[in-house]
Amino acid sequence: MAYKILDVNSVVEHIINIKEIKEFFLDDELSVKEIGDGNLNYVYLVSSIVDSTKAMIVKQAVPYLRCVGEEFPLSRERMTYEIRALSKFKEIATNEVPLIYHSSEEMSLLIMQYLDDHTILRYGLMEQNSYANFADHISTYLASTLFFTSSLYLQSSEKRSLINEFNSNTELCKLSEDFVFTFAFMKNETNDQENVKDNLLAKKLFEDMAFKEKILDLKYRFMTQNDALVHGDLHTGSIMLNENETYVIDPEFAFVGPFGFDIGALVANLCSSYVHHHFVTQNDEFKIELLETIKNILEMFSEKFYTLWCAHKNSALLVDGYIDEQTQESFKRKFIKNIIKDSVGFAGAKMARRVFGVAGVEEIRGIKDKTTRAKAEEMIIDIAREFVMSYENIEKIEQVIEIIKEKSAR
Repeated sequence: MAYKILDVNSVVEHIINIKEIKEFFLDDELSVKEIGDGNLNYVYLVSSIVDSTKAMIVKQAVPYLRCVGEEFPLSRERMTYEIRALSKFKEIATNEVPLIYHSSEEMSLLIMQYLDDHTILRYGLMEQNSYANFADHISTYLASTLFFTSSLYLQSSEKRSLINEFNSNTELCKLSEDFVFTFAFMKNETNDQENVKDNLLAKKLFEDMAFKEKILDLKYRFMTQNDALVHGDLHTGSIMLNENETYVIDPEFAFVGPFGFDIGALVANLCSSYVHHHFVTQNDEFKIELLETIKNILEMFSEKFYTLWCAHKNSALLVDGYIDEQTQESFKRKFIKNIIKDSVGFAGAKMARRVFGVAGVEEIRGIKDKTTRAKAEEMIIDIAREFVMSYENIEKIEQVIEIIKEKSAR
């Protein structure tokens, strides 16, 4: 089928004859609403007029950056990688990925479960909502997706096939290289110009060569390490949840990259939420809860990843009988500790880039009082810089929490 851009008037006409969609809605009359608030794609809510609980999400990539317009061309093939990643992740982490009703790489189209009783994590945290099961759910997702797409589980031919399937996602990888590791730390037209102008914190960051040298190390790891299939943009806006369920969505940035990248992105966003509450709500109990969530995610991930590794003895990397059990345990524990270390470094890069870069986070950039926002940004940079400068020396997860506490106590 030839590609065409859908809109609110043509979505139903296009999807209604798809077998899975027809079986879902039967003969119901349908309504369409454009609900996308992201930077890249168009998202439509299609629902039955007679029964609004019967609904699904239709998502389409267009050949430009949605938030800018046609003057910023961007290949629509990003949806190809989202479709492939969601399908792969659904096989591995069944409970943490929504249902997919239909997908078409030719149309850059994805039709999936409507999560009507779930909240975007970012906004849930801003509203000081607690999610007791979140750390357990997301650590299961991270441990499973990273382990089962790595050379710790796959054979070499399988791993190389996975790399070939995903690592042509060059445009979005380049966006990350530019906007996560480069432009946000220098004078660049894409930055938040109103905030950068005459900002001493920005000047200090842009001239911090020790920090930027460490960022280059992290950027090189991002560009060259083919550890596992990563989501590539696992922020709190890419997670929808309620008290009982957690779903990861929007993996259009997916590629085979460093183990620590997704973990670091999530930690970065939880830290930003912590800083938000430090200055805006001043809710000390919720701040403690956020720190506990970060700690639990890192600890649970480490143990679950280790358990999966112990249960699968033969892989491209390690053949059963090669080393004795004591050496195996020592090797595995050290390996996982290094994943955590790298995740802290990536967390620092992801936090810092949100301050002056093109894509801020609402919990910080949305602070209306300029003085409060400036203080929040300074704390973000303080925590982020310490993460970046010291991640290789992290020996215990408690050190991560202590850095956050120390920098927020000043």
